[in-house]
Amino acid sequence: MMEYPKFYNQVEHIVLQDDLSKFLGASVEGIIDISYLDIVKMAGHSCATVAGSYLMALRGLQGLYGTELPRRGEIKVELRESLSDGNTGVIAQVLSNITGATVDTGFVGIHASFNRRGLLFFGADIESSVRFTRLDTHRSVEVSYMPGRVVNSGAIMQSAMGPDATEESKKSFPHRWQEMVKTIFDHSDTVIELKLL
Repeated sequence: MMEYPKFYNQVEHIVLQDDLSKFLGASVEGIIDISYLDIVKMAGHSCATVAGSYLMALRGLQGLYGTELPRRGEIKVELRESLSDGNTGVIAQVLSNITGATVDTGFVGIHASFNRRGLLFFGADIESSVRFTRLDTHRSVEVSYMPGRVVNSGAIMQSAMGPDATEESKKSFPHRWQEMVKTIFDHSDTVIELKLL
């Protein structure tokens, strides 16, 4: 059984409507409920990047759809950074798993329905971290993620991996690392900014 920090259970879920899931019978009503724990399992770890990607999707889709359920597979996702930059690949994987958007690796569709390809883009000409666009209304929201406002992940990592790391700092690192992630969720209004277009 997987043991994990209990604060994962307190993170708000992302709930979407996925017509492909309904069509194929994976979900009777096509409702997809994604938790932070689900994303951690997919990524294999929890960090500022994974948490921020989850938060960008959560807050961005809330801003874009309001009280409606976001429609998985019907959302274009554009990232400012190129795929080879830093942790962009990790961010893209998280956003792809949540929204269904892929470059060319996703489901090709059935008779022109349910296509998931050609919906994920890199190197977009945007000021924010990511832009989500509804395919039905073409309305967009840009989301900026700024974890440095509340945490310093580099300093925490250095305390465990740097030349001055002690046995105690190495031992306490996993707990301190996840406490950093919790701080990001606790201060989501500070680290996330939305701009509706």
